[in-house]
Amino acid sequence: MEETKLKTGKYALTYGLILGAISVAFLLMLYSLDMHYQGGPMVMGVSLLITIAVIAIGMVQFKKDNGGFMSFGQGLKVGVGIGLIAGIIGIIFNQILAGVIDPEMMNKAMEYQKGLLMENPKMTPAQIDAQMEMAKKFSTPSMQIVFGLVYIVVSSFILSLIPALILKKKETIQ
Repeated sequence: MEETKLKTGKYALTYGLILGAISVAFLLMLYSLDMHYQGGPMVMGVSLLITIAVIAIGMVQFKKDNGGFMSFGQGLKVGVGIGLIAGIIGIIFNQILAGVIDPEMMNKAMEYQKGLLMENPKMTPAQIDAQMEMAKKFSTPSMQIVFGLVYIVVSSFILSLIPALILKKKETIQ
């Protein structure tokens, strides 16, 4: 049983590092296009597809190396571990990007968001200003790290559920 824990950790670390490297490359690509502060459905969709693919590949490899067996819990451990390792790498790189590479990133993001809010005819200028003030409170590095980690754990758990259910195969005791 203890060997299995080490095994899931090894796969979480390996594929988490792979996903982290892919995420950094994707963020650098967005930076080169000056889109790193915009987000949006297309960026989110690509990020989700990459994350799901790497989590599923990590689970498949674990199952293959484990004699074709993987419990639901082992699948979740591998998936959440992959997401957590990659997320920590992403948070660290994002802090470097916002603090060193592009110190104006947060201001650009705030201006971009304000522009999107101003396009909404149902929002008054007072509502827009209130929303921007609230966003400023949550844009400090410490808040980004805390909310980032919570988001990572929850989203990697959710994204791991379906692959873990599909790939699970328990060993039968004879």
